[in-house]
Amino acid sequence: MKNITIYDIAKEAEVSVSTVSRVLNNTAPVKASTKDTIMKVIEKYKFQPNALARSLIKKETGTIAMIVPDMTNPFFPEVFWGSENEGREKGYTFFLCNSAGEYSRESEYLSILLERRVEGLIFIGGRINLADCPPELIREVTEAAEAIPVVLVNGNLSKGSLHRVYTDEAAGAALAAQHLIDLGHKEIAFVGGLDYMTTTMQKVKAVKKKLKEHGLSLRSDWVHYGEFSITAGRELMNRLLNGEQRPTAVICVNDFTAIGAMKAAIERGLKIPEDLSIVGFDDSPLSTAVIPELTTVTQNAYELGRLAVERIYQIIHGKPAKRSTVLQPELVIRQSTGRAPQKNGD
Repeated sequence: MKNITIYDIAKEAEVSVSTVSRVLNNTAPVKASTKDTIMKVIEKYKFQPNALARSLIKKETGTIAMIVPDMTNPFFPEVFWGSENEGREKGYTFFLCNSAGEYSRESEYLSILLERRVEGLIFIGGRINLADCPPELIREVTEAAEAIPVVLVNGNLSKGSLHRVYTDEAAGAALAAQHLIDLGHKEIAFVGGLDYMTTTMQKVKAVKKKLKEHGLSLRSDWVHYGEFSITAGRELMNRLLNGEQRPTAVICVNDFTAIGAMKAAIERGLKIPEDLSIVGFDDSPLSTAVIPELTTVTQNAYELGRLAVERIYQIIHGKPAKRSTVLQPELVIRQSTGRAPQKNGD
């Protein structure tokens, strides 16, 4: 059966194409008997207007896209959930694109999404977290922003003036460090994250600064970089525990690595938090799904996503839109942190 078009509807109803269009879009009055005839033909063929064709006429598609680096990390679906709910309330549907951390795939998505005429783009992770992002990767995003509203979540591009919504991750890392110091910990390590990503660098720098304020230091051999996964957390914690000395507390770049670190520590016979305190970052649903439950820093992921859509909506409709919006993190204290273990001589 061939695809029925608006021209076929008009021919069978013996009316003009413009009359069928007025009925479909309710843009002008049509005589009741004529409208009834047209609707009967539409129902007969179960005709659905072509959304893309209508978008070309109206210059609106009602779609927003989000590019994320890793859909297996629950932080990103939480951001998407906030965006989608806010978008639905404002009449938008979503394209969700998982780049798997590949910059080439991000580039492909940028091209495809512009071709599909999405009305806005939310970019999170990937190239916008590179400390030294290549100019060509920056250019692709800035050129997209010239065509449609683009909002960066928890990231930035150098020399760019793009709209941003982000959590102060440095402040969150400082909260984690202060919490451990208040519990009497002096020997604190940091695990996870790539050393060329700003999300990692900001946290390590903040931890070092907070420790220094208390006359402490972050030993270089107690900083272990790697991926952001559970597997990486497990491997990096084992590497840390293989050292000559063991810290009493570990701050992890995210909840994924924290859970991997917990697994490694428990497998080595350590008790958490009696022997070792562990802090995560993100407050993902996994943080309460493990035993002991994970002390972590919340980034307000849902609110990040919601605000990103709100910003796009403001730009599209010509409303005042702040260039940057920063959210303050909060420390969520659970069971994985406790008083520093007493040592001989303490």
